[in-house]
Amino acid sequence: MKTSMMIRILLILLGALLSAHAALAYESKPKASDDEAAHSPTRQYTFAWQFIDDGEMAPRGGTSKGEQPKLLTEPSEEWKALQQPGLSSFERDRRAILAMAGDYRASFDFIEVANFTGAQQPTRPYQSWGTEKVYVLVDEGERIVLQHVLVMRIVKDDGSVIGPFVTKHWRQDWIYEPTHNLLYRGMQRWDWVSVPEDQRRGRWAQIVYQVDDSPRYGGVAQWHHHGNYSTWEGGEEWRPLPRREWSVREDYQVLVGSNRHSITPTGWVHEQQNNKVALAGPGQLRGQNPVLAREFGYNRYERVLEVDFSAGDAYVAATADFWAAIRNDWQRRFDEQGSVTLRGAPDKDRLFMPTFEHAQRIADGEDSADQDHVAKARELIDGYMLQE
Repeated sequence: MKTSMMIRILLILLGALLSAHAALAYESKPKASDDEAAHSPTRQYTFAWQFIDDGEMAPRGGTSKGEQPKLLTEPSEEWKALQQPGLSSFERDRRAILAMAGDYRASFDFIEVANFTGAQQPTRPYQSWGTEKVYVLVDEGERIVLQHVLVMRIVKDDGSVIGPFVTKHWRQDWIYEPTHNLLYRGMQRWDWVSVPEDQRRGRWAQIVYQVDDSPRYGGVAQWHHHGNYSTWEGGEEWRPLPRREWSVREDYQVLVGSNRHSITPTGWVHEQQNNKVALAGPGQLRGQNPVLAREFGYNRYERVLEVDFSAGDAYVAATADFWAAIRNDWQRRFDEQGSVTLRGAPDKDRLFMPTFEHAQRIADGEDSADQDHVAKARELIDGYMLQE
């Protein structure tokens, strides 16, 4: 398939994908048989707005239908490795982080639970899911880079399947006892800030990047292990709006909330509690009624069996040098300048498109994989920058 056609297809899918924790272009829940439907609950949520009509609060999200994967039902090898006795705290932390790599069905649930500007109607909850593989791009002991890649197949009404469609998704970097952390200030500005020495010891930074490796948010915290329970929870941090929000909301500019990762025997879960906050400027809350509402998010990563991720493997291998140059150039700018301000939102304002298109041409063999990736990365990321 030519790159131009592939990009058009990916744009349709990316309409439901583009954010660090975005919508997947899959049905919000698997289609039930008549027998299953007869025994299914009428509500999608048990924790909901129970006095509002069901129809008004029907979850929004992806609309296409994906193939049903087979789930792992026994504890994974990664889980068993995490439970081994006698590990140092550092090694147990590492195994918890590495346990997030693998093949998954990823499901995304968000619901607004409170509003603070009156008795206005809450927004509809959000649900979606898709098949995703998490790759270990880098493991240097004290630095681990995990790259999420979607590999999607769409089931058409006639039962035929199209795909696979491969889309680079979000990335998470884990750094032990970090000297710096990434902070979002709002209005498309990010700062690379020093972490005080007394806040580094035994802690890990999780720094999250968007689908094109542009910055998103960071946090620093300690992993906690209690027998079969391993969890990491970052402090309150600011984040840009994900697509599931900016596509339907224009009344606030930043999510302010916590971010927790917990490992389970057959996968992991990612929990969020976010306030929806209006700003007056970078780093400045609006003077009157800045906090509009709070949402809860719960994302499950369930290990799957017998799903063919080879198309994702091929994309990652073919574009590895290019995306490494992109990562390095973003880091170079933070190291040299301490801050970056973009001319728009990478996803909402389509700043990502030239980068994605170039990567797709490399994956399709239309552009040489041996070109000067360093120069190309600098050129592409220059296009993101706000010009003084």
